[in-house]
Amino acid sequence: MTKAEFRTPTGGRIDRGRPVNFTFNGKALQGYAGDTLASALLANGIHLVGRSFKYHRPRGILSAGSEEPNALIQLERGNRTEPNLRATQIEIYEGLVASSQNAWPNVETDVGSINNVLSKIFVAGFYYKTFMHPQSFWMKVYEPVIRRAAGLGKAPVEPDPDFYDKMHIHCDVLVAGSGPAGLMAALAAAKTGARVVIADEQNEFGGSLLASRETIDGKPAADWVRDTVEELKRFPEVRLLPRTTVTGYYDHNYLIMAERRTDHLPRGLAPKVSRQRLWKVRASQVVLATGAHERPLVFADNDRPGVMLADAARTYANRFGTLPGKRAVVLTNNDSAYQAALDLADAGVAIAAIVDLRTQLGGPLAAQAKQRGIRILTNSAVTATYGAKRVTGVDVMTINGSGESVIGAPTKIDCDLVLMSGGWNPAVHLFSQSTGKLRYDDALACFVPNVSMQAERSAGACKATFTLAGCLAEGAAAGAEAAKAAGHGEGEVPALPSVERTEPQQPIRPLWVVPSTDLVGHGKAKHFVDFQNDVSAADVLLASREGYQSVEHLKRYTTTGMGTDQGKTSNVNALAILAKSLASPIPQVGTTTFRPPYTPTTYGVLAGRDVGELADPARHTPMHSWHVAHNALFEDVGQWKRPWYFPQGSEDLHAAVRRECRAVRSSVGVLDASTLGKIDIQGPDAAQFLNRVYTNAFLKLEIGKCRYGVMCKEDGMVMDDGVTTRLGPNHFLMTTTTGNAAKVLDWLEDYLQTEWPDLRVFLTSVTEHYATASIAGPKAREVVAELAPDLDMSAEAFPYMSYREAVVAGVPARIFRISFTGELSYEINVPAYNGLYVWEQIMRVGAKHGITPYGTETMHVLRAEKGYIIVGQETDATVTPQDLGMGWVVSKQKPDFIGKRSFSREDTSRSDRKQLVGLLTEDPNEVLPEGAQLTATADGHPPIPMIGHVTSSYYSETLGRSIALALVKDGFQRMDQHIFAPLGGKTVKCAVTKPVFYDPEGVRLHG
Repeated sequence: MTKAEFRTPTGGRIDRGRPVNFTFNGKALQGYAGDTLASALLANGIHLVGRSFKYHRPRGILSAGSEEPNALIQLERGNRTEPNLRATQIEIYEGLVASSQNAWPNVETDVGSINNVLSKIFVAGFYYKTFMHPQSFWMKVYEPVIRRAAGLGKAPVEPDPDFYDKMHIHCDVLVAGSGPAGLMAALAAAKTGARVVIADEQNEFGGSLLASRETIDGKPAADWVRDTVEELKRFPEVRLLPRTTVTGYYDHNYLIMAERRTDHLPRGLAPKVSRQRLWKVRASQVVLATGAHERPLVFADNDRPGVMLADAARTYANRFGTLPGKRAVVLTNNDSAYQAALDLADAGVAIAAIVDLRTQLGGPLAAQAKQRGIRILTNSAVTATYGAKRVTGVDVMTINGSGESVIGAPTKIDCDLVLMSGGWNPAVHLFSQSTGKLRYDDALACFVPNVSMQAERSAGACKATFTLAGCLAEGAAAGAEAAKAAGHGEGEVPALPSVERTEPQQPIRPLWVVPSTDLVGHGKAKHFVDFQNDVSAADVLLASREGYQSVEHLKRYTTTGMGTDQGKTSNVNALAILAKSLASPIPQVGTTTFRPPYTPTTYGVLAGRDVGELADPARHTPMHSWHVAHNALFEDVGQWKRPWYFPQGSEDLHAAVRRECRAVRSSVGVLDASTLGKIDIQGPDAAQFLNRVYTNAFLKLEIGKCRYGVMCKEDGMVMDDGVTTRLGPNHFLMTTTTGNAAKVLDWLEDYLQTEWPDLRVFLTSVTEHYATASIAGPKAREVVAELAPDLDMSAEAFPYMSYREAVVAGVPARIFRISFTGELSYEINVPAYNGLYVWEQIMRVGAKHGITPYGTETMHVLRAEKGYIIVGQETDATVTPQDLGMGWVVSKQKPDFIGKRSFSREDTSRSDRKQLVGLLTEDPNEVLPEGAQLTATADGHPPIPMIGHVTSSYYSETLGRSIALALVKDGFQRMDQHIFAPLGGKTVKCAVTKPVFYDPEGVRLHG
């Protein structure tokens, strides 16, 4: 047969006047506009398109849609190469370059096919059983080999030249799918005036109707689709999104959709248009009209190229004008394959035989086949297939009375195409993602939607309605009901188009493993269940025998349904075989969990524009420009750019930090503390709320006073700390650490909304509303006094841990007398838009005192000298306040607070936990690295028990030596003892001390 003969002379939805040139595996080929890569390859007589994952068996095109497990393609080259795309969904364009995957040196001659010869070894669980001994082989032999063998295609190594974007929309009704049910649902909803979005993964609307030869309202189905789409376009509140896959269904009718905007164009042709777009949709009502997937049959060597789903072959013939073969054998257990046989016969394919697993026939389709002279073999099975890289024939035998085996002599039938149909699986993936509950329909042998958990309706084939009239009626009703529920219309169903009367189909015969002479797992033939991951019926049965009898365990042990197709064609067959092996009903075995995305989605479209510099926003304080102008070097703290240190001249980090420390301890320094989290807390129950959140008491905190507090999680471990100030009877201002600001706010809101909804409390983040300058040092009072001349700055009038409102440099401000340095300190809060001005005034007034701006590194040194902790540095989610020596901050009088009960747990209250201590190295110039592990002894052979680690370590200019904080097992009992830090080739001796190294009495901060 010449390649030209694989095209029908006329017909199809391709544009025969627009030839398209492309290459596959280096060979120049031609298709037509409207072709997919799969249809173009079949039209060129190419069936062998890849090799299977594990055994490297030859594989051809199985389906015509997103369920395709075999035809995975490496598309394009260089920075635009993309692996694992389905040939059935790639629209060809001029210059397209595609190649097969998982084959070396090429798909025709693949060295990896030796795995097929050794397939008896590579059974389910092979990896778990094989790579265990000897243990020494794992790192040097097993892992490198497994890593090289893993994967299918090759990911690009160059940056993606394209860009992606996102859209957020709301609608009354979202319709997923544009087949007959979806179009009628959208039309019915649109006629009520509802805002409607209809999305479909294909390049044009119509779904199964695009390959149908049925008539609607007396005209071809495709013409009805065209007219209906044109009518929908005339509604101003309707948005039509072809090439858009509804890929995720989340709580409260929140869905995401991935739109392919330029993938059908030559790469780089539309540089100003995003390649793909992620739609984030909040829908009042959802109509799922996602159709169904034809189910393969599990028979001997059912994976040869040329073995295809029956409806896929019909699609290629009717929609793409492509003949998948010249002479076909059809294997079926239901009526739908007869329609495929009739359509292919009309297109020019010789139907050698229809092999029907059922014992009796009936219905108009079988009658038509008989009238056409097509040979029909009932109660028969295909028991073997022949051919290497393309099927050349099959054996057919009679099924015995039990349906478990075959009898008689085989009849060989020559063919180059085998069409199979094992029934239909409704595409319930989105329904399941929405947490809807399924039920098993015995008559149809499939799972169907049962109980909706969200504002959703299913219609058409995804609800197991497989007649055209039924799909149109269900779609119209679902659209009208959805619109009414969204506040539009009265739920009246519009007039339905007329269709030809459909006779009832004959019952299906679900033989989950088609019997043959080659018993499953005992002969040379393989009965494949999951084509992509090379999982056979024997693998499923082996897993069952070995105890993997939960469907979720089966999935992971055999890898069934874990490929890029997510088991769209394999899951039901696998669980049915498992159910039979367990002698359990299929519903009792259940289904695996369908998770987003429905089909593989690129990282690019998920990221959108949030890449490169936009991946994580850089946040600047109001004083940032001043810091830049004064040579500050920055570090990232959360998303904030904070001054790290301010070098002068040729100073390095250490020199600059020592100078900044001297300034704060001897005169005055100023820190930009605007990044600290600030939460405004108001309401009649605000004090009660804080009393429950913090470990210490807040009910009686006086107005104008500040209090340090620690928050613990439910397990009693420190989560955050900060100072909270009472601004009024029912008004507080909480500060948090910079990195935890958003986390703490979310955590507080969670408790208010779920645990204590009775409390009348309102939280507002005001972090960005205020700029904060922290002035610290012996001269701090003089600087602030000059800036706020009307404020009484005496220690009696303005004591430690209090706040005052004042006018600072002409700007209304809040001044807090709190300290994180151990020195006399004042934090000035002003509106953010005044922040830079007030900072400049502080520098002007403080110049006579030698005021010095300092950064986060100096702040860390100063606070470590005082033994002040930093959450996330001295804590790691396993540390309690008591471990930090801060038992004083845990109230013993309060009846309850978050985490209180955990302090009575045996493990939490034991005395030998890791506890915060200070460390002084024997050599005062030796600065321990942070994270250094600590041991009780200086010698010994590995493994040496570790008793703790260094959390903070600095050189202290004030003390003239190094200092460190550490979490050490039973640290409180090790005071004045020595422990050791093994550092590569040396061991550093350290004295254990209390963690407060400077001014332990607190004289200086009280001023």
